[in-house]
Amino acid sequence: MDPRHNALRRTLDADTPAFGVLDNTYSPAAIEVVGELGFDFVWIDLEHGGPSPWDADALGDLLRAAELTDTELLVRIPEANPSMIRKALDAGVRNLFLSRVEDADEVRDALEAANFEYAGSPGRRGLGGPRSARYGLADDYVGTEDEEICLGVTIETAEAVENIEEILSVPELGFAFLGPNDFSVAYGAPGDLADPEVQAAVETVHDAALAHDVTLGGLTFGMDDAVEKVERGYRLLHVGSTLGALTKTFDDWHDRYEDATR
Repeated sequence: MDPRHNALRRTLDADTPAFGVLDNTYSPAAIEVVGELGFDFVWIDLEHGGPSPWDADALGDLLRAAELTDTELLVRIPEANPSMIRKALDAGVRNLFLSRVEDADEVRDALEAANFEYAGSPGRRGLGGPRSARYGLADDYVGTEDEEICLGVTIETAEAVENIEEILSVPELGFAFLGPNDFSVAYGAPGDLADPEVQAAVETVHDAALAHDVTLGGLTFGMDDAVEKVERGYRLLHVGSTLGALTKTFDDWHDRYEDATR
């Protein structure tokens, strides 16, 4: 049986922008729809909601929906826990990113846990016959799996900004995703993304990622912002959410009905 192939990693390795949608319904049907619409990935955020990151069965169902429509899941877990990383990867997650990392040691430990071999030395990925190995049926699982995994980090705290050069220097880091909302909390301006300190933190991480040739990810706020971010070097771009689309469509429905029937 052929080994798995990670289309999102190939897109990013080619320096091509990848666009995706956050599914905050945690619904296989929603993932199928997003995939049918041609997006490169569906972001599943296990930090702020959803099933337990330890629930391999729940992850498996979401992954099957993505695989059916040739999209990739991008799964964020709530902490850089090596055991949690191994559990998610064995369930079949190929693209994983970590919340609230603050130093290079956390990132290095995570990458060791995610790989059979890392930086020329043995990694700390467990070897068995889980779903990622197609239950033991995949050809050359050990020889190909490390090339199909993409592990990134969310940069969203003041400490991570202070340590950004060291974080981005960790070998084989897949991407760095900017978290401006948490920056606003970290710098004492909750919800104010225009705060000067928040903007300075964003620019510091942006410039460092480009200098280190690390794929940069971020949120977009409308089409003009998406185009501008691609022009500025962002390559992993969130364009909206399933619940956001629902509320945008229906939040003023009653007012529009009243206007139409006056």
